Amino acid sequence: MNRTDRLYALVEELRAASPRPRTSRGLAERFEVSVRTIERDLSALQQAGVPIWATAGPGGGYTLDPDHTLAPVNFTPTEALALALAASRTGTMPWGLAARTALQKLVAAMSGDDALEARELAGRVQLLDRDLPELGGLDPRIEDAVLHRRVIRIAYRDAEGSATERIIEPVAFIGNGERWYLRAWCRLRGSARAFRLDRITVVAVTDELAPARNLALDDDVPATVAPLVIAD
Repeated sequence: MNRTDRLYALVEELRAASPRPRTSRGLAERFEVSVRTIERDLSALQQAGVPIWATAGPGGGYTLDPDHTLAPVNFTPTEALALALAASRTGTMPWGLAARTALQKLVAAMSGDDALEARELAGRVQLLDRDLPELGGLDPRIEDAVLHRRVIRIAYRDAEGSATERIIEPVAFIGNGERWYLRAWCRLRGSARAFRLDRITVVAVTDELAPARNLALDDDVPATVAPLVIAD
């Protein structure tokens, strides 16, 4: 069993046992791996948002919280595969990681047989490219700043390679099929700018709430990056 299959199987094992805890040693014997491997797998699932709780002491172990899990869902294997393909194409788009962890939770909520068939079908699909390039991981602090309207300080490298420090008010993400940009009010320039995400090298989120600004494009201008002023 490869690691991906084992992660899904671990969730199902904990779901079946809930609310009774399972020990890491018992899980290691069940999946014929070391205790250390099981603990790494459980940690990875927890970091992905799966509500697994650990209880120390006699009678303790790992439990899947029934209050925070989805009831079995009726996705067909092909529907789950379609969602997996969509999530795989998020690349470094904003909240792409959230899309992939959401997919993990949905598949974990499928019946065991359907989940196994979905994973078998996924093995028959190979993607040679994506619509958006891999530009490196999007800093989640930028996502949070847009979500919560927080002013951020950034270090930015322009097209000529010159580096500047900026204080900006993030408003929105914009993608043009090739790159992702952060639409923001730049206090250094005193106007709206589009910052290429792969040119933002340092991010620091402040406690300041950004004022409401209308940075919408004109109604007669297509909603693409082209008419925006790229940060200089």
